[in-house]
Amino acid sequence: MGVDVFASSDAEDTEVRKLGVSVDWRNFGPDDLSGLRLEKATFKPLGEDAQTDWRIYYRFGEAAAGWTWNGQVGTDGAEPLGALTVHNEGRFRQEYFLEREIIETPQGLERGVYYTFVGGAFDVPLGARDSASVVVAAQEFTGRNLRTHLRLNYVRSLRPEWGLTAQLRARYFHSSHPGEFDYFSPRNFVQVTPTLQLRRRTGGWRYVVAAGLGAQRQTAGKWRPARSLSAQVSSPPAKAGWSVEGAVAYSNTPVGAGATYDYRQITLGVRRAF
Repeated sequence: MGVDVFASSDAEDTEVRKLGVSVDWRNFGPDDLSGLRLEKATFKPLGEDAQTDWRIYYRFGEAAAGWTWNGQVGTDGAEPLGALTVHNEGRFRQEYFLEREIIETPQGLERGVYYTFVGGAFDVPLGARDSASVVVAAQEFTGRNLRTHLRLNYVRSLRPEWGLTAQLRARYFHSSHPGEFDYFSPRNFVQVTPTLQLRRRTGGWRYVVAAGLGAQRQTAGKWRPARSLSAQVSSPPAKAGWSVEGAVAYSNTPVGAGATYDYRQITLGVRRAF
């Protein structure tokens, strides 16, 4: 059984809160589980009145023939929701993903604007200390807009014994029908962010901290700073007893259609295995 909490806010006073309770009848780790999740999602866009949705999901995780898949599939009573990932652990790692969720803006909630995000990520080793990854994806929104995504990440290991890497993260997307609703949707958007990341394991605990500073630009706009900061911690997976995980993140990547974009989020999960 597990409980998790998610909270986010941005500079336009949009707040999202999610409280989830999961009950698994099989759980031997994230790659071998079956269960149900009940979620209470509260949305408060632009400081307006809050809206609460209840969701229910089937949670799953399986591994076979060198591939692992996990995710959750459910509904908010109006539309199907959820997320799915499938990946291998080969030298040239492949991951395929699918996600469906509502847009957390006033028009998104009032008019029922959802998105379906599907794509793949591919890791390419370049040497003893260098690697790269490529993500290609398509995001279809309620209405006419189809957004195509491309992300590139180059990684250089600076101190392998510390888990310290230097990364160059770049992302680009193109919207077929920009400005259709009130979510951030210019014709083109590009962001380049040099990033330092520290990844450590101590006594089975995993720690990841990353900080980036770069630039971003949208169609008809000027180049402006792009900032990101994140931290994650997770305990060893427990076949019996308690396990915890948490994450915090900050970025100024645009989400809504306004002019200020500082975005903050926090996630905390606690699980008890029997």
